[in-house]
Amino acid sequence: MSDGLPSIEDLLKQKASSGNEEALSAKPAEPALPSPTGPISMPRGDTNKTALRGKLSELQLEGKEQDAKISANALGLSYIDLKGFPISADALQVIPEDQSKELQTIVFIFTGPELRIGAVDPTKQEVKDLLFQLEERHKTNGVLYQISLNSFNEAFRLYSTLPKIKQIIKGIQITQDELDRYASEMKDISQIQGLMAKASVTELLAISMAAALKLGSSDIHIEAEEKRIVLRLRIDGILQEVAIIDKNKWKKIINRIKLVAGLKMNINNRPQDGRFTIYQREKKIDVRTSTLPTAYGESVVMRILNPESIKLKFEQLGFRPASLKKLIPQIEKPTGMIVTTGPTGSGKTTTLYAILSRLNEPGVKIITLEDPVEYKLQGINQSQIDHSKKYTFAKGLRSILRQDPDIVMVGEIRDLETAETAIQAALTGHMLISTIHTNDAAGAIPRFISMGVKPFLLAPAINAIMGQRLARRLCEDCKEPTTIDDATMTRIRELLNEIPESSGETVPPENTWKFFGKKGCDKCHGTGYKGRVGLYEILTKDEKIEAFMLTGEVSEYAVRKVAQEQGMVFMAQDGLLKALEGLTSVEEIKRVTGL
Repeated sequence: MSDGLPSIEDLLKQKASSGNEEALSAKPAEPALPSPTGPISMPRGDTNKTALRGKLSELQLEGKEQDAKISANALGLSYIDLKGFPISADALQVIPEDQSKELQTIVFIFTGPELRIGAVDPTKQEVKDLLFQLEERHKTNGVLYQISLNSFNEAFRLYSTLPKIKQIIKGIQITQDELDRYASEMKDISQIQGLMAKASVTELLAISMAAALKLGSSDIHIEAEEKRIVLRLRIDGILQEVAIIDKNKWKKIINRIKLVAGLKMNINNRPQDGRFTIYQREKKIDVRTSTLPTAYGESVVMRILNPESIKLKFEQLGFRPASLKKLIPQIEKPTGMIVTTGPTGSGKTTTLYAILSRLNEPGVKIITLEDPVEYKLQGINQSQIDHSKKYTFAKGLRSILRQDPDIVMVGEIRDLETAETAIQAALTGHMLISTIHTNDAAGAIPRFISMGVKPFLLAPAINAIMGQRLARRLCEDCKEPTTIDDATMTRIRELLNEIPESSGETVPPENTWKFFGKKGCDKCHGTGYKGRVGLYEILTKDEKIEAFMLTGEVSEYAVRKVAQEQGMVFMAQDGLLKALEGLTSVEEIKRVTGL
């Protein structure tokens, strides 16, 4: 050991030389204890009785140590008596005091590269899991020892001499050098398999993160199947299988993930949610982790909350000039509601954050209510829902309105109470931005009314409703012209010809139409796509829309008809105009909108 510290061998020899020569032997010596039923000379007097009791107690303790030696021998483990052993504060603090007491387990040597841990019952699965956790967390070589209960109690008393240390934030350190090294070995997706095949359990997680960040993945899926473990990455909204992992490593992999995410390792029959942070040189990336029991083991999904993914400016989201011309005046109004709609993964959060970033100025107070807070925004007060404490959207929104905000963002309107509170906020001097789950913009109005919202309150509160989807962008380095089949071309003509003149859009002559398709190259990792672009439809309120809402008898079909007369371009039409510009393919528009 460096710095003049004694080695592990020196410490163990020191213990042996203090009268415990057989302490580390896995083979127990023959017992040489007097039989408790044999003749004992009975001294007289209280002093002699005390001495006798002390002698009997000593014999009992020796018997218990002897039992521990026999147990160690049967299990093939080493044994040690920790009475008088020089345990350092660094070693004790490896295991928290409450966990040490619960598992009757203690670390008695920790040098960094080497760790020695003693357990009263080393056969417990929780003890074995703990040893694995400590080896992974500290990147150390751990050895498990059998100890007696008395030995544990003697060592456990040392916790009372330690200063109380506050819990630090959980996370893992993956350096930029590590990420760059793994990323440099991934020329394309197919090479991830080779890296996974020769990686340790700790490296598997780092390689998965490096691959996800290099490929711009939003989610990492690790799924247990009957005969294999599959690693899949969601890239540009599409899941892609990138590697097969040895099924024999699954237990350690899931334990490693649970360890860093702060999940309970002994629970595998119900879902768990956690998160951890990757600390890098210039930023930190939060990873939200979810486990779910399945037929062949737990499924793990890790959502990567990379702050770089929400730094798009409002104008970079994919709005066409005519749409922006309609939308910007609505979001710059001091009061009213802006509502976005779309399924999970359609980019609603990114759109909301882009709007907030545009409105975020020193003289404006913005408060958000989210479930959960995924990205931290500078200059904005963000509050997180906590259902366990009955802090719901409705209750949180009422509290927010007492904070004198100018702009409020509510993550989602799910019920009548939240909807009514949001509408009251929009009608009393606040700009409110939120989402609601419907298929498109036209479906939002019937959805509000079906919740029980009164039309005479909803009509004046709404400024604009946006429906959106995300389509993959064609790779600029390899996209190529393509032909469209007759049936699809007929549908394209219908949709483009239905775009109203009042929309402000100009559809080019049909004889100039040119569509592109995917090919695949190194730049796009063979997929033909790189990045995504938003497809939008924007319903802005005018006198006709407001009068229509006040009737209360609205259906999605009726709203779409009125909106089209007003000049709204539907998502499929917006997508086709972008396909004509070569931004995406007709195949993608069909996938995300149904065309």
